[in-house]
Amino acid sequence: MSGVPAAYRPRRSVLYMPSSNARALEKAKTLAVDALILDLEDAVAPDVKASAREAACAAAGSGDYGRRELTIRANGLDTEWFADDIAAIARSGAHGVVVPKVGSADEVRTIVAALDAAGAPDDLRLWAMIETPRAILDAAEIAAASTRLAALVMGTNDLVKELYARHVPGRAPLLTALSLSVLGARAAGVAILDGVFNDVSDGEGFEAECRQGRDLGFDGKTLIHPGQVDGANRVFAPSAEEVEDAHAMIEAFEAAMAQGRAVATHKGRLIENLHVETARKAIAVEEAIAALG
Repeated sequence: MSGVPAAYRPRRSVLYMPSSNARALEKAKTLAVDALILDLEDAVAPDVKASAREAACAAAGSGDYGRRELTIRANGLDTEWFADDIAAIARSGAHGVVVPKVGSADEVRTIVAALDAAGAPDDLRLWAMIETPRAILDAAEIAAASTRLAALVMGTNDLVKELYARHVPGRAPLLTALSLSVLGARAAGVAILDGVFNDVSDGEGFEAECRQGRDLGFDGKTLIHPGQVDGANRVFAPSAEEVEDAHAMIEAFEAAMAQGRAVATHKGRLIENLHVETARKAIAVEEAIAALG
């Protein structure tokens, strides 16, 4: 799997679900989503935080969600609920904990220390949300702060607010921040997920933003509605044509190598080893998606 981390798993579609909504938790069992974020933060009112925590942890430990990666979004480090959230999530059986508004490498280390103190297993991963200007500027340090950290998650709604920017088609106000975050994630070898698309009635706009995120280098997209799952899965997966072309490119290169040449041509294009690595990555990603069943 050259070009793909050994621990790679598809995260094309990552859906937020309110943990206070039993019907939503039940529906999530049927969705073709790669990962779920069972939310204890924004989608949950203060007076039901405790019951939502209990429901999310029960879901994570139930074994009822099949091959889906199950994470739980805790309340922030500076809230009254954080310590109880971390203590419960550490023992829940979830694959990961999502922490909002992570602003520095020191905060990552504080979160990891809390997980360790709560007895979290080594394979419980941390997903750090990047939502502030400071976090963008420190994205590389945040991403590299702990081996427990597996992903950065863009919080684009909060970031737009913090920047005094606006939501516009094409996301020009966010492009620098998005690219800096991708750079930080790739330098550290961790995954990175694009932010949500707010207009659930605009399917065309959603898929355009998925394509933009894919082209910028994101692994997948966070979602707020089940109707967005299929589009994200499609856009963030190699197409059948791309996989076929990848196989043909590798075959052409290997034939050239057998003849003592270091480069080859494929469909009129010069093919070098770096292109072959990209082709092998596309094939490996397709195989990982197929393995989900």
